[in-house]
Amino acid sequence: MTPPGIEVSGLAVRYGDVPAVQDVSFSVARGELVTLLGPSGCGKTTTLRAIAGLEQPSGGAIRLHGRSVFDAGAGRNVPTEQRGVSMVFQSYAIWPHMTVAENVGYGLRVRRLAREEITRSVDHALGLVQMRDYAARPASRLSGGQQQRVAVARAIAFSPDVLLFDEPLSNLDAKLRAEMRVELRELQQRLNITSLYVTHDQEEALAISDRVIVMQGGRIEQIGAPEEVYNRPGSRFVAEFVGSANLIHGRLLAPAGGTVSFEVAEGSVLELCPNRQPRGDETIVALRSAYIALAPAGAASGANTLRGRIHRRMFHGDFIQYVVACPAGTLIVRRPPTELFAEGADVTASFAPEHCVLL
Repeated sequence: MTPPGIEVSGLAVRYGDVPAVQDVSFSVARGELVTLLGPSGCGKTTTLRAIAGLEQPSGGAIRLHGRSVFDAGAGRNVPTEQRGVSMVFQSYAIWPHMTVAENVGYGLRVRRLAREEITRSVDHALGLVQMRDYAARPASRLSGGQQQRVAVARAIAFSPDVLLFDEPLSNLDAKLRAEMRVELRELQQRLNITSLYVTHDQEEALAISDRVIVMQGGRIEQIGAPEEVYNRPGSRFVAEFVGSANLIHGRLLAPAGGTVSFEVAEGSVLELCPNRQPRGDETIVALRSAYIALAPAGAASGANTLRGRIHRRMFHGDFIQYVVACPAGTLIVRRPPTELFAEGADVTASFAPEHCVLL
């Protein structure tokens, strides 16, 4: 079998007595783009830097395309420049006194490649990021988006085995960030290069990734495809951090057929279709804000309908966010801007059993 592009086993990193990463294990298939997602201080960047060889782990092992580059037990720690990885930093790290071409070719010159090979590789890399016409321009005269393209071109110029991204889009404005997501994803797929991407932006992670690894407190909370992490969060933290979720408190009732009943405040009972057998101790249902429908009071009936009142309405452009007070508590509901309800209006909130996740 072909070994994974990246394989991390039991990784641990400590800063003095403080554990930054604890027993982290995952793999990235060749050609796959996997994102480490989590809040600041969760250990995602430390994990990335350990793979690059920029951090000294205190335990575990790291293999890149089947080659061991770190093994605490064997005392192995391959230097960064011998790991075959390239990294795109949040700050771009573009040298302002060099031209675009000189920036992209810097790593190749350090490797003492022939001038003709450097010129050919730089031209190819700039072509991939649509910056060939800027080769002679001083780097100090580039916009933020152009600097990011140069940083990516420099990272791919020497054809690395593994490409690492450390929050590469966080310094760009919202519109350019959305455009660059598409460009980076298309480039990664075109090159078919094994990639590990770090971000705290859940929208970014869901949009570009083959799989997402959610981290918290130096540990992995959940690994899965974007749709799986969003629709079936494995913990309360994942439900709250990835997307907008309502947490409804109550208690399980006896299962009936293929559904599970969950009693909430004032005796309201919800029907659930969980993707696993309940343990019996679950007291929370997670419900995504986008999966709740609103209708005028009395216009909807049946399973999982709750009476409520619009407490607040906030316009977000692509959607309207409603704060709805109901017997189950306060619900956050996101609806298209064409569905307008006035503040203070009585409504009925409804949702499908399969959108309720037991925690």
